[in-house]
Amino acid sequence: MMDWTLSIAILVGGLLVSMGIGLPVALGFFMINVIGVFLFMGGVRGIDQMVSNATMAVSTYSLAPVPLFLVMGALFFHSGLARRVLDGIDVLIGRLPARLSYLTVTSGTVFAALSGSSLANTGMLGSLMVPEMMKRGYKRHMAIGPILGSGGLAVIIPPSALAVLFGSLARVDIGGLLVAGLLPGVILAIFYGILIFIQAKIDPDAAPSYDYTPLPLGQRVKIFCRDILPMVLIIVAVVGSILTGFATPTESGALGILAVAVLALIFRALDFKAVREAIADSARVTGMTFLLITASTTFAQLLAFSGASSGLVRWATSLEMGPTETLMVMMLILLVLGMFMDQVSMMLITLPIFVPLAQHLGYDMIWWGLIMLLMLEVSFTTPPFGLLLFVMHGVSPPGTTLPQVARAALPYIVCVFLLIALVIMVPSLATVVPNMIM
Repeated sequence: MMDWTLSIAILVGGLLVSMGIGLPVALGFFMINVIGVFLFMGGVRGIDQMVSNATMAVSTYSLAPVPLFLVMGALFFHSGLARRVLDGIDVLIGRLPARLSYLTVTSGTVFAALSGSSLANTGMLGSLMVPEMMKRGYKRHMAIGPILGSGGLAVIIPPSALAVLFGSLARVDIGGLLVAGLLPGVILAIFYGILIFIQAKIDPDAAPSYDYTPLPLGQRVKIFCRDILPMVLIIVAVVGSILTGFATPTESGALGILAVAVLALIFRALDFKAVREAIADSARVTGMTFLLITASTTFAQLLAFSGASSGLVRWATSLEMGPTETLMVMMLILLVLGMFMDQVSMMLITLPIFVPLAQHLGYDMIWWGLIMLLMLEVSFTTPPFGLLLFVMHGVSPPGTTLPQVARAALPYIVCVFLLIALVIMVPSLATVVPNMIM
């Protein structure tokens, strides 16, 4: 039997090397899996097992919400409903210092509960809000920062496709994990609002005021009832059905698609082009995700079969670190990995190792899962390869550099770390809503 340190060096080290030389993530996983199968699982017989694993991995019912949430979010944006909500919130905020920054955070929070995709949120808000904010004289950090912060909220506010994937890979209750992010997500949005207030107070010129003609109260109520209130139907269909136990996460995803389609029909915004683009976008992301899952299933089994997982757990527990210190090490690993790879790849590499360790230490798995998701949210905006940084850079005005985008994101990353510290100190913030449902 090969020593577990050599096993983990071959598997994890080989995977990192494959990524370092530029191989696609899925191809790198499959290459290492084939090598591992011949080393640890008996060659050709192991290949048969790997094929069987691939079929079982993507046919699990717990993954069904992923494409459903993606279709729902894509249809919400492509049909124009998102722009309608954005305009309605703009009217309701009225005259307020740094109002467009507040508008971005408020809209981003609402969109997080309506789309489930951080990349879609950031791209949508960036393309709509940055040109307007720059035209109004906002400094770059006041225009870009709130978009990066609120864009990441979709990682923890349900319906989060990333949370569904995390729950499936880590064998954590998906319904509980989805609703666990509801309260912390609202708290994080409040932190963002406080941050904007402080930044505007320190430097009023960063978000200059401009003439705004307030609408009569009756007209504002009409806009709220016409453009914003109906969107509550989507939130009720998705989040409400999970909270009340009326529907499983999969059924709530189907209800969400139905709610978006009905509203788009009512507003005469549903056409063949919107449906085609929504399905195409969702199919691309789903296909890539499921391909990676098929590879990760065999990878996790190789870690277990070679003794790497159990050896690592024994080694970690022999260090006599407490549960809190071990959690900090996990967070540090995710922080470093997030600088160089995407969130799905990070989960595929770390969860086969982290999950047995978390279970051994007796963590509440929903509480632990929420903290891991918050670290994945941080990794969206950590340079040099944070995905949201590239999305934001792509929709920013000419002349905007990637370092400028990264600096604008830094205060919002601090807010996420403050929330993580709060969740660690007050675990009930993550567990109170799931416990109420149970």
